[in-house]
Amino acid sequence: MSMQDQLNSDLKTAMKARDKTSLDVIRGLKSQLTNKKIELGHDLSDQEASEVVLRELKQQKESLAEFEKGGREDLAEDQKAKIAITEKYAPKQMSAEEVKKVVEQTAKDLNASAPSDFGKVMGAVMPKLKGQADGNVVKQTVKELLG
Repeated sequence: MSMQDQLNSDLKTAMKARDKTSLDVIRGLKSQLTNKKIELGHDLSDQEASEVVLRELKQQKESLAEFEKGGREDLAEDQKAKIAITEKYAPKQMSAEEVKKVVEQTAKDLNASAPSDFGKVMGAVMPKLKGQADGNVVKQTVKELLG
């Protein structure tokens, strides 16, 4: 089942259940996917659709951090619920241990050991982990590895 089909099915379920939060999230995702489809001029592949969902998830997490920083617990709770719904459509992410193994192997292949090699390692690791790991986790792992 494609992501679009899954969203349509879940949209119907959310409408029947009168689940406003799910409706908002699903409609938002459908809108983002449609915009990307129009932008590219063709039906989205699973990879392209996953990138759209991951971008939306990242924006939601940034909003959550801002709400928490601003002391807006009411908005933060709502945002947490939206994140939980969006995560159902996001591709499975690698664990911190799996990311660490890839980073270590890449650093070894590049003979990188100093903090000045950070950009070189990140440039090599990110294409390998695109869509599979959070960029902030990768960044932190590379920083720890290179000192």
